[in-house]
Amino acid sequence: MRLFNLKHSRNLVLPDTYINIGHFLDHFMMLIFAKSAFDAGREFGLTYDEIIVYGTLGMFLFGAASPLAGWLADKYSRSIIITIYPFGVGLGSLMCFFSSSPFMLGISLGIIGFFAAIFHPVGIAMLIRNTDKVGFRLGINGVWGNMGVATAPVLTGFLIVYSDWRTGFLVPAIICLVFGVIQFYGFIELKINQAQKKESKFEKSSFADGWKIVLSSLTMTTLAGGFVFGSLTFLIPRLFEVNLNGITTDIAITGLLAGLVYAIASFSQIGVGLLIDRFPPKYVLAIMGLGQFILIYISSFYFDYILLFVILMAMLFVFGQVPITDAILVRYIDDKWRARVLSVKFLINLCAGASVLPLTSIFLKSGFSFNDLLKVLSILAVFVIISALILPNEKKLKLKTT
Repeated sequence: MRLFNLKHSRNLVLPDTYINIGHFLDHFMMLIFAKSAFDAGREFGLTYDEIIVYGTLGMFLFGAASPLAGWLADKYSRSIIITIYPFGVGLGSLMCFFSSSPFMLGISLGIIGFFAAIFHPVGIAMLIRNTDKVGFRLGINGVWGNMGVATAPVLTGFLIVYSDWRTGFLVPAIICLVFGVIQFYGFIELKINQAQKKESKFEKSSFADGWKIVLSSLTMTTLAGGFVFGSLTFLIPRLFEVNLNGITTDIAITGLLAGLVYAIASFSQIGVGLLIDRFPPKYVLAIMGLGQFILIYISSFYFDYILLFVILMAMLFVFGQVPITDAILVRYIDDKWRARVLSVKFLINLCAGASVLPLTSIFLKSGFSFNDLLKVLSILAVFVIISALILPNEKKLKLKTT
């Protein structure tokens, strides 16, 4: 088949719809454990702060395996590598369903993380190969990814209530395998616009002027933003269970509330995508960082309805930050290097997010509360503001190349 012929598969690409669904599933699969951890721990005789450590391998590989995925995609074929992704995460999820010990569960979560690492460096590189309205399209793709974040606690919560935590892994596993088959037939031939290709500013070099400053800035953003994003997306379901007792103690309802926060906040990425197509990305990024700093800090003082509202406002800025770095990379890095650069970016981002689990476990075991943790996260957002201020001024992301 042409998909597995290296010569032809390099010219195949997925329509945005498939990449968007893939982004949805990627984040969905990585956050099933966030909602099911408490119940899985109870079955294995472990507390919440003890069981979440077993998710570290999956979160770590979600970032650490990204360079391998990016390298394989550039060396062989993005199309072939992205085809493997849904089958791999589906397999890992099935193994979680059959896990008989915390150790086996941790290994199974590691398999999910390893294959989930494929999507960001490969899928996003496929998406931004066409740079037309890149900010807006990244924003749409980001909404799909965060809808996965939003759906994970909702669906998992209801499956736990009406069945058990294992079913929370079984149903998504089946969905991933079905999507893998559908995606297999979804590739189309890439049409290269030679007129646009001649306009590329990368005819002599794979990097535009100022790229070193940009990558330094984005490294800082990725480290700080990755930790904040990973912390809040993983911990909010449990935070709501602990700090929304005046609203509800039903885990299905707290999961639904967490999902609603993620879902509503995710639409901020569309607005941010439009902004970075029109204004200097550094100022948009600075606003996102400032909003995170103020709102996350304020949220540490409240409970129940006020906490719910402030967390929602904070997540608008946390999610809004997501498409900015990828859109900036399009401006400074040529397509032939994007998968590898993106893989390093996601390595940093997701490994920072993976450190959330062991550090949170230590933090909570030491007697600190979720409110104390929120104060620490607000301080990290300051580094997002600093990284934005050192970016070069760029009015628009004008690059037109495929």
